[in-house]
Amino acid sequence: MATGRRHFGSVRRLPSGRWQAGYWHQGLHNVAPATFVTKADALAFLAVVETDVRRGAWIDPQSGRMLVSELAARWLASNPGKRKDTLATDEYHVRVNIVPKLGQRRITDVSPSDLQSLVNGWSERLAPRTVGRAYGVARAIFAYGVASDLMGRSPCRAVKLPRVDVTAYRTPTAAEIGRLAGSMPRQYRPMVYLGAIIGLRFSEVAGLRLGRLDLPGRSISVFETVTRDAQGRPVFGPPKSSASRRTVALPATLVDLLAEHVSEQHLDLGSGDALVFTAPGGGPIRYANWRNRVWIPACEAADLPEIGFHSLRRASATALVFAGIDLKTAQTRLGHSDPRLTLSIYAQAVVEADRTAAEVLGAHFLPIPPPV
Repeated sequence: MATGRRHFGSVRRLPSGRWQAGYWHQGLHNVAPATFVTKADALAFLAVVETDVRRGAWIDPQSGRMLVSELAARWLASNPGKRKDTLATDEYHVRVNIVPKLGQRRITDVSPSDLQSLVNGWSERLAPRTVGRAYGVARAIFAYGVASDLMGRSPCRAVKLPRVDVTAYRTPTAAEIGRLAGSMPRQYRPMVYLGAIIGLRFSEVAGLRLGRLDLPGRSISVFETVTRDAQGRPVFGPPKSSASRRTVALPATLVDLLAEHVSEQHLDLGSGDALVFTAPGGGPIRYANWRNRVWIPACEAADLPEIGFHSLRRASATALVFAGIDLKTAQTRLGHSDPRLTLSIYAQAVVEADRTAAEVLGAHFLPIPPPV
């Protein structure tokens, strides 16, 4: 005797006259989040759920009740390999910019319009780049929710961000860098040239240990940095990326300057773990303190108030490209994972290059004075 198709789950009529749908999955009994006017509607709901189960797209309806604050906490704890400074920035945006507005909302109740309203509010008080960074954290939180099967779709869709204007960075010339180095206290003078000649980031300079200096072999190895944790305390960690772990050659002039520094500071090259540069009281340099106490006064004395330590790195990249050094070598020395970053962000045109180009084009198209 033929039997009818057995439905996935079951439906029942409530005293109110509406219909309720329920089903078992993974050992748990789940009830539809809403009731239905007709039995057909309840069965249609079960059919959709069954299809999702069969193709592996089923989402536990209980997970939708999770609050945004809980999802954010799970996301923050999901990547044990994240750099301390990056984690500190993420924690800040979660605590200050996301949880106060969305923290008590269920993750499935947040819509794209809610995210757009949040971004609009940020835009009234934060710089466009900061808005973009905060939104990036929110987007990562909801993407984690989708990847963890806690929600079916992220609300971060078609959200419009404020326009970020391209910043015209000031790249110091070789003469200006020399003037700046001359204004620095002697114990920190080599830091300027490590930034300009080697292209080291401040965190890489601050984390440089004596064991990473090979003065006889004229090379330097970058394998550690100093960043900060959520409380602003200095912490040691790996470089920014795998490409940032590198060993590069030193010019003879910088070898001599570093050797002089080692001698003047009474550093023992046999103490491989000792830091090359330290705070006045010993220990690693804290960037904020060093910037206010050393960098800014030196820049003002050199009449270069608008540059930061990272400007030295841009100067290094620009000089490499201007000198005709091949892109792969420039990329390796700067520790970039993508050569496009070397060109698009750092290799800005310098005045000398522009003048040279003008003379070349002038000699080509107008080798003699034009006829009168």
